[in-house]
Amino acid sequence: MRILLVSDLHYVLRQFDWVVGAAGDFDLVVIAGDHLDVSSPVSLDAQSIVVMRYAELIAERAPVVLSSGNHDLTGPDEAGEQRALWLTTPTGPEIHLDGATIELGATRVTICPWWDGDVGKQAVDAQLRRDSQQRPERWIWVYHWPPVDSPTSWTGSRHYGDPDLLAWIREHQPDLVLTGHVHQSPFKPAGHWADRIGHTWVLNAGNQIGPIPTRVEIDLADDRATWFSMLGIEEQRLADLEPSPRHVF
Repeated sequence: MRILLVSDLHYVLRQFDWVVGAAGDFDLVVIAGDHLDVSSPVSLDAQSIVVMRYAELIAERAPVVLSSGNHDLTGPDEAGEQRALWLTTPTGPEIHLDGATIELGATRVTICPWWDGDVGKQAVDAQLRRDSQQRPERWIWVYHWPPVDSPTSWTGSRHYGDPDLLAWIREHQPDLVLTGHVHQSPFKPAGHWADRIGHTWVLNAGNQIGPIPTRVEIDLADDRATWFSMLGIEEQRLADLEPSPRHVF
């Protein structure tokens, strides 16, 4: 099973075009949040319509996961907390959004939304506890914000990560957590696109300018993840107990 991980495309349509073109080479495409851009002159409602059309184009080639990030919030939910309201109703059977769980053979994928308050946090906690039951061979989470105290959340000056995710990882020990949010982490000394926390690998592809997004290609059959950016290519064997040494940037 081959997975393409990208995140933080921020309404850069050339990068969405690239994902559409590449999708057919993978068994699953994951876009781990921040599809929209709050600084764009295009309204968030209009952006969301365009991004969902891209999701439909990707889904013609491979199943696609879209989880929400902080840029994707479009209004209050029934609890009065901000939510990506447009990522609640899929427009096709191969499009999987916030709160969904999908089973792909021996792999379970849990798609966590960006939460904005206690009600949302409790919903994610319940989602993870539910999906922890009768675990299959492999369990993957999609969660926009990487954990605190991880090189995947290193900005170059501080860790900007989620302490709640770190606690959930320590409790449930999924196999993979696919994240984004902190654009700089793979490019900074002391940062990394991959981290191992106990049994769990955390991956953050980061963000770069231009028509081709940074990405991680994951080959589960070969237990290998590969990061591609304008700086080159790095590989991580998922059977290893710790991240591989970095190139010096």
